[in-house]
Amino acid sequence: MTENTPEAQTNNPMPLTLNVLAQYVKDSSFENPNAPESLRLEGQPEIELNVDMQARSQGDKVYEVELRINATGKRDEGVLFVVEVVYAGLFLVDGVGESDIEPVLLVECPRLLFPFARRVVSDMTRDGGFPPLMLEPIDFLGLYIAQRSQQPAGEA
Repeated sequence: MTENTPEAQTNNPMPLTLNVLAQYVKDSSFENPNAPESLRLEGQPEIELNVDMQARSQGDKVYEVELRINATGKRDEGVLFVVEVVYAGLFLVDGVGESDIEPVLLVECPRLLFPFARRVVSDMTRDGGFPPLMLEPIDFLGLYIAQRSQQPAGEA
């Protein structure tokens, strides 16, 4: 049985509210530096992938979260293509303490943005004359933990 006293209510955490207010391509670039020769080559390129997440407060519990994806396709002959996408979203986040907001912004929000950013990357490589680059799902929690472990102690 749950008490409905003010003391009992303060012990019950407020439920998390995470609303996507908007999502959008903030920046994108596709480079095909060796075209048309690069389009004649056979086989799968080696893909070098870099992913970064950033978040900024926009005031009143609204945050802009950016998912930055950089993918480079290479072969022995050199760079075939470079795709850079910054896919962002505006999120309303409520019910999270100040000390717990960072994982929500850098893990949960990118997890929601990823399928859309993945489609943009796929479309850009296809439109650049290559097979669509279908990114595998990303472990945003693992990336967040790795980033946190690389920061010097005391730095937020």
